[in-house]
Parts: sequence; C-alpha cells; structure tokens
Amino acid sequence: MDSKKYTVLDKINCNADVRALPHDEVKTLCSDVREFLVDNVTKTGGHLASNLGIVELTAAIHRVFDLPHDRVVFDVGHQSYVHKILSDRKDAFSTLRRAGGISGFEKLRESEFDCFGTGHASTSVSAALGYAEADRINGRDNYTIAVLGDGAFTGGMIHEALNNCDKKLRLIVILNENEMSISRNTGALAKQISKTRASKGYLRFKRRTSSVLPKVPLIGKPLFKFMRRLKRAAKHAIYGASYFEGLGLKYLGPIDGNDYDSVEHLLQEAKRIDGCVILHVRTKKGKGYAPAETDPSSYHYVGSDYSGNFSEHFGNTLVELAKKDDKICAITAAMQDGVGLTRFANEFPDRFFDVGIAEEHAVTFAAGLAAAGMKPYAAIYSTFLQRSYDSIVHDVALQKLPVRLIVDRASLADGDGATHHGIMDVSFLSAIPNMCVFAPATFASLDRFLAASTETSVPLAIRYPNMKDDARINEIFFKDGDTDTVAHKDFENVQSNRVVIITYGRIVTEALTAAEKLRAQGIECGVILLETLKPYSIVAKRVAEWLPASPAAVIFLEEGIKNGGAGMLTFEKLRERHGAIMANKNTQILAVDDTFAIRTQDESIFRTAKISANDVLRAAVHLTATLKKPQNEVQ
Repeated sequence: MDSKKYTVLDKINCNADVRALPHDEVKTLCSDVREFLVDNVTKTGGHLASNLGIVELTAAIHRVFDLPHDRVVFDVGHQSYVHKILSDRKDAFSTLRRAGGISGFEKLRESEFDCFGTGHASTSVSAALGYAEADRINGRDNYTIAVLGDGAFTGGMIHEALNNCDKKLRLIVILNENEMSISRNTGALAKQISKTRASKGYLRFKRRTSSVLPKVPLIGKPLFKFMRRLKRAAKHAIYGASYFEGLGLKYLGPIDGNDYDSVEHLLQEAKRIDGCVILHVRTKKGKGYAPAETDPSSYHYVGSDYSGNFSEHFGNTLVELAKKDDKICAITAAMQDGVGLTRFANEFPDRFFDVGIAEEHAVTFAAGLAAAGMKPYAAIYSTFLQRSYDSIVHDVALQKLPVRLIVDRASLADGDGATHHGIMDVSFLSAIPNMCVFAPATFASLDRFLAASTETSVPLAIRYPNMKDDARINEIFFKDGDTDTVAHKDFENVQSNRVVIITYGRIVTEALTAAEKLRAQGIECGVILLETLKPYSIVAKRVAEWLPASPAAVIFLEEGIKNGGAGMLTFEKLRERHGAIMANKNTQILAVDDTFAIRTQDESIFRTAKISANDVLRAAVHLTATLKKPQNEVQ
C-alpha cells in the first residue's frame, strides 16, 4: 500500500484508530477508502459500486459504536469491504476472494468483527434479532446493527424477522436505499418533511417535548397526546401508513447516507432511543468513482463477464423460442443480467418477471403460471435455488406441473467460495419424484434441451456452469454431429478400455486430462459424458451398453455433492442391472464428499474438493493395482 497516497487511511490499523480519528479528518478518510477500494477491487475482482456507496455509513458505524462489543451484520455481505478495511484486514485486502485470503463476504471465523457469516440475501435482521434477544436474556448492553439494501428488503425473511422484533430490544436496522425507492414521496412538501424529521433541531425538539410536556400539570399529558395524534395523522396523510411504525418500531429518516455528519448524527440519535429503531438512509452506488456512478450496474461486480457464456446463450435462445410461442415466460429473482435475461426483458416485458430476492416465491409463481397453461422458465443460480426447495417439492413436483428450472452457476465457485458453490442441486433435485435433470455440456446441447422443454408435461431442471462453449468438448464428443440427449463417449473400441470415467458438466475437462495421462502410460481409458442425469434408469441403460465386459476400473467424477448425487444413484442402477461388471471393488465415486470445499491454499478448487485430474489418476492406480504411479501430475 502506498502510504503517501492514502494520507489518513495509512494511520488506521484497527477499529480503535477509526474511533480516535479527529472529526476533521473523517472526510479525508472516506476519500482514501474509496481510492483504496478502486485500486484493489479492480485487481482482485469483487463488488465495487455498492461498497463505494456505503463508505460514510460504515465509517460512522465504526465511530459511533464500540465494535466488536457492539455488532454489525451486513446483509448479503458483499458491501462489507469497507467494514473489513476499517476493522483489521486492510493489509490483507489484496488477498480478497483468493485461496487462503479474506472472503468477499462476512465470515464468522475470519475476524472477531464478523459476528455472522453471510453470502445470501435477506438474512441480516433474523441473525441480528437472534443476537439482540440473546443480549436481553443475558442482561448485556450490546447494540446490534443490521445493514441491508433495498434489494435485500424484497426478501421475505426480512419481513418475517421485522414481524418478530421486540420494540424494547437494542436492535438498529439500517435500510440503505441505493437503487429503488422504498418510501412513497409525493412532491416538495414530503421531501421537506423528510428532511425536517431527520434534522438535529427536530430530533432535539422531539426529545424535549417527550420528556418535558407530559410533566406540565393538568394540560401536559392531554396536550402531548393530542400533538402526537396530530403529527401521526399529518404524516400518514402525506406518506400513507408507515409500514415500520405499524409494526411498533421507531423510524428515522430518510437522510443522505453519503453526508457523513448527517449519518453520524442519526446513529447517535438511534442509540438514545430506548428500543428497536429503523434508520432509512439513501446512498449513491459507485459514489466518488465516475465510471461506477454513471453505470453502477456494470460496476456492481468487477471481474464478471457475462458475454459469451451459457447464461447469455440461454437468454438469446429463449428469446428466439418466445418469438414463436407466446406462452413462454421468464422469471428471475433479482438477477436479470446474471442469468442472461436482459434481452428477453426488453423484447417481452409483459412476459418477463423479476420478483426480487424471493426464490421461493419465484418457483411457486412459476407453478401458478404453469397451472394456468403458460410455459414458465425460472432462471436461478444453483446456490440460491436451495432456498426454494419446499416450493419445488410441494408446489411443482407434487402437482407434476411443467415448470422449467434453469439452474445457473451449477459448479464450484472459485472466487465467491462456499456460500456460492453450485454443488447441491443435483442431489436435492434427484430426491424429488417427477423431476427430470439435464446437464447440457455445449451450447448446441443447451439449444436442443430448451427446444424440447417447450413441450414438456413434467417439471424439469436444466443446469450449467458459468463458462463459455468449450471447443475441446465439442471436438471430442460431438465431432460426428452427435445429437443424443442422454450421453456421449470419447472412445471407439469399448473392450480395450481398462479404465472408464463417467462424468457430466464442466469437470469433464479434468476427466479428459486424466485420460490423456493414463493413455500416455499405455493404459486405455475412455470417458463417458452424461447430459441426462435423471431419470437414472435411462442413464444406466445407456452407460451399460458402453461399458466393457470386465473393466479394471470405473470412476464416476462429479462436481457436486456425493451423497445422493448422480454418481451414487447411477451406480446403484447399474449394480441392479449389471452387478458383475459394477462390483464394489473396481468402482469409485469422486465427488465433493461431506465438505463445503473451502480453499485454504493456493490450489485449484478441483484439487481442494479432491476431484481433480490427479485425484482421478490416484483412484485409477488404487483400483487397478497394476498401474504405475502417474508421473508429472497436473495442477
């Protein structure tokens, strides 16, 4: 770090330094932090625009509250970078999102300043409420602060938690509005009242009125009650019924969240209120960095490239299908760009639905569309699809409704880490009756599955990783124009293959590398690529047709969780039909086995999960017993 560049930030080595900083240096600190963020995040990748917008708010939290005695939970956690810099991780910030480095989200065991692990949206208030109730039970005087954006506010868990907030708790919920309007503001008068209600004079007058007026003999209490009713009537006439105060919670704001003095003043006021309080601030995404201010969407996540990947191809194909079929609808849970549906949204706005961060609702909503005769495609990241499990079981599969689940980012997440690994979906979808699961390996395969899905009568899932079309996969498995939708093989002489690797998805490249290494040692090896994962009876039938009579080793390689995964269920079906061939002694499943695959070293994520090409080689050696230990292991 260039100490001459960050004149004030260079003085900050811990949270105590932030609290001790003279007030007249705080604005310079905020400027330094923004420059530091741009310098680092543009190199490491990560969430930039939201963190640039929350600098003043985070600095004020660190100065007003006694962290980590008091606690703060940032919803999703992608906007916790400033918090990390100002607590104890400034010098480690260059390791952001790297193996063994600091996480791009709050992580419980990374620092005492991270009181709760995050990564998925709308969990902050529930977690903070748990802390606040624990403090009440144990007689502690801690403050707990939850910071959430207006995007997270669309998630149902936030409202479930608010509904359970005891107004006497030392809980402060900060709603950071940085994109869409939450409050109903009507004209200049409403704006002026918002400004007045958050001003120092108003708050001071409110405190004095509340404490002094009721003590005036005879008329004090009646007058105070009359003024309070009059104020509420006037406020509700302008704003409509106050959602938060309707829940019995105090509400302050909205204020300019990028005005440090206003933010610090509002936080001090929140501490003086005896009970749960909602603070409403408005910040500007990308604040202080012109490119991000102009186009915050593009700078939401630096380092992401959605062009040319499966997501974009899915979106383009769905547009072409929708031109011919007016029953096709598309649904996303606040991830329009990420899942490739921007073009669809522009061309078919009446058939496009962004339901906000509400995956459970997205799936049941899709079920309703399907029941009404529409053809819904719900595109959701694999890691977020976990949140909709009950809806898939109860509202889709049980009723056998033709909902098309598009499972994006279905793979290990190299940068974001365990919170975003897409490795559970095959296992949990496989356990659901009536569900079909497909894993197209190329763009052409994806097109075939999408075209066929328009006429489906059952629920199905089409899953794919975050990658572009791979020429190697096309050349090896589809060189003869193979259009099979079940499986493909890269070998001709079946009986000569002593080792057979069965796999699906992105990790087929590791299988091919392992096969090349084995062949280099004179060991014949074939690879079977699955594109249909369920129904397993169909998969087992095709694989059985290709297996040699007496293979030395059959290895199932899976970039997914082992328990209940495709390997386990496919092998079970194969043993039912071909027990002699699939003896336990010469078969092995290499999958993510009872771990969250958290990288702690500078190694590939496949190696961390023990499903790399090297792991396949070692398994082959173990199973055959006649193979020599492979030389020159790949990384």
